[in-house]
Amino acid sequence: MTVQEITPAVDTDALLAGAQFVDAYSIALDDSAPDARDAAERMLGRSPRWIAALLAVRNCLVAPFGLKTGAPTGAGAPERIGSFPVVSETPSRVVAGFNDKHLDFRLVVDVETAGHGQRVVATTLVLTHNLLGRVYLAIILPFHRPIVRAMLRQVAA
Repeated sequence: MTVQEITPAVDTDALLAGAQFVDAYSIALDDSAPDARDAAERMLGRSPRWIAALLAVRNCLVAPFGLKTGAPTGAGAPERIGSFPVVSETPSRVVAGFNDKHLDFRLVVDVETAGHGQRVVATTLVLTHNLLGRVYLAIILPFHRPIVRAMLRQVAA
């Protein structure tokens, strides 16, 4: 299955007003497609080793700056898919993400009908708050693209 970069088709103001970065990728599925929660769980529930290694390095590098290195756990913690807190959910859309001091982040997973199958679309939105957020975004963008593609491929696996 091929992952394609597409023009984002979401209401950015409703999802993350003022977002300075938005991108979207999609994958077409021929067989019975998952609902949005299942697609998000397939994407975020397990990571290839190379993504887990990059995330571990990222967490070590950002911890001294006081940035979040994982979602809170325990009583009162928001529901999560993988390491991302769920912001909202319908059968056709899951919005996950968090707010931090350097930036706010949302990942939107949509499941849409496409011909005889379905299409899963992953849209990323980022709102930076300061210089640290802009530098962080610039550093992670080269990694973001292959990571999203790899995560979407897991939906078809």
